[in-house]
Amino acid sequence: MSDTRVEAAYAGALAAFKNPMLDLLHGRFAPFVVAVLSVTFTSERSSVPVTDAHAEIGDMLDRLRATGHAEGEGGEVMLPVGTARELCRQWVRAGWLLRQIEGEDEVYRLSAHAVGALEIAGRASGSRARVSESRVRTLLEAVERLALDADPDVLTRVARLTEEISERRAEIARLDRTGVVDAVDDDTLLEQAENILHLTRELPADFARVVESIRAMQRDVVTDLRQDVRPAGEVLREYLQRGKDVMASTPEGKAFAGALRMVGDPRRLDDLATNLHTVLRHRFTQAMGPPERAELAAVGRRIETGVAEVLAAQQTASHVITTQVRTHDPARDRQVDDLLRDVMVGFQAWMPSSRPAESVEPLRRLPVADLAHLRQSVGELRPPEPPAPLADWGDVESAVEDTKAWGGPGYRAIEAHLDAYLAARPGGPVDVAEVFAAAPEEIRRPVDLLGLLEIAHRRGMDETGEIATIEAVRADGVRRRFAFGGVRMKADGEGTGKGDGR
Repeated sequence: MSDTRVEAAYAGALAAFKNPMLDLLHGRFAPFVVAVLSVTFTSERSSVPVTDAHAEIGDMLDRLRATGHAEGEGGEVMLPVGTARELCRQWVRAGWLLRQIEGEDEVYRLSAHAVGALEIAGRASGSRARVSESRVRTLLEAVERLALDADPDVLTRVARLTEEISERRAEIARLDRTGVVDAVDDDTLLEQAENILHLTRELPADFARVVESIRAMQRDVVTDLRQDVRPAGEVLREYLQRGKDVMASTPEGKAFAGALRMVGDPRRLDDLATNLHTVLRHRFTQAMGPPERAELAAVGRRIETGVAEVLAAQQTASHVITTQVRTHDPARDRQVDDLLRDVMVGFQAWMPSSRPAESVEPLRRLPVADLAHLRQSVGELRPPEPPAPLADWGDVESAVEDTKAWGGPGYRAIEAHLDAYLAARPGGPVDVAEVFAAAPEEIRRPVDLLGLLEIAHRRGMDETGEIATIEAVRADGVRRRFAFGGVRMKADGEGTGKGDGR
C-alpha cells in the first residue's frame, strides 16, 4: 500500500516539475531569470515592446557580467550565454513570456506561469507570512461566510443575523456611553497590512491565468473552425454562442465573472481608494519599507489593471472568433493548404541537389497562359428567325377598366362632381362628408375619399371638430364605413391645380 502511494506521489511530483512555473524556479539560471523579469515587468508596466525589452535585458546582462556575477564561488557559470534576443526567444518557447500584437506594436507579456514563479520567489525572499490574529480571522470569516451561503435554512440565517445585530447594538451603546474607541496597537495594524499584501500578491497570477484561458479557448475555436470537420451551420451556431459567452466557457472565466461582480461596482473601488488613503496616513506605515508602502498604495490600481486586461482579452477573443466565423471559407483554406504543401514538396526536391550559398532566381512576374489562336471575327448579331408573335390577351379594354377600378383616385371625375355639387348649393360652406355621400358609387371608393380630401385641402377647408362617418363602396361591391375628422370647404374656393386624371 505504501509503495503504491509513494509511486503515485512521485509520478505527481514529476508531472508538477514539468510545469513551466516550477521549471523556471528549478532552472540552472533561475536567479537571473527571476531578477530580470521582475525588474522588466512591474504592476505599472505589464507589457513591454519587444525592441525595448531586448535593449533593457541586454543592458542588465552586460552590467551583471561587468560586475563579476558571471561565475559563482566554485567557478559555476551563473549567467546564460547569448544575446537578449536569443534569451527572450528561449523564454517564449519555455512558456514564461508571451509575444503579442497590441495596436501597431509587438510586445512581451509575462505568462501566468512566470507571474506565479515571481510571486513565489518574492515571498521566499521577503518577509514570511506569520500565523497571526489577522490571518486566522480572515480564515474564520471566510469559513463563516461559506457556511452562511451554503446553509439554506431560514431559521439558522435569521438567528445569525439577529446575533450580529445584537453585537452591533451593544457596540453602539458602549460607544455612546463611554465615547472611547478601542485603539489597536501598531504591531497588530502592521501585521494586518502584511496580510493584505500577502493576499494581493496572488492577484496578478490569477488575472494572468484567466487571460491565458480565454486565449487558449480562442485558439481552440479558431482551430476547430479551420479544420471544417462538422457542417457549417452547426459550427456557426456553436461558436457564435461561445464567442458571445466567452467568459462562461472556461472555469477561470466563470470564477472571474463572479469576482467582477464584486470589484466592478464603482462604489466599492472608491471605498477601497478612500480606505487605502486612510491607512497610508497612519503612523504605523512608517515601520514598513518604501516598497511595501508603494505596493499597498497600488492595490486598487492592480485590481483595475487586472480587470482591464481580462476584459480586453475577452473583447479580442470575441472579435477574432466572430471575424473567423464570418470570413471562414473552407475551399480557400484547402487551396492555401494545398499551395503550402506543394511549396514544401518543391523544397524537399530542391534541397538535396542544391549547394550552400547557391542563389535562387526569384519569380519576377506571374507566368502567362499559353493560348492558341483566338477568333478575330464575331458571329452574326442578327437572329436567324424573327421573334415569336405576342400572345393574344383577349379583351384588353375590360382588363384596363378593371385595373382603373382598383387604382388610385379618379381626380377628374371627383372634381367634376364637386363643381356640380357647389354650383347647386351656392353661398355657404359645404361638408366634405355630404359631398362624398352624394357622389355616384363609381367615385365613392375608399381611395376616392382620399382624393376628395386632397382636393378640398388645395381649395381651402376648415376643421369642424366633429367626427364624420361615410360609407364607401369598393370596386367589388363590398361596402365599408369610415370615420374621420369633419371638415368644411368654402363654396367659392378655387383650386390651385387640376388633377391628372388618374
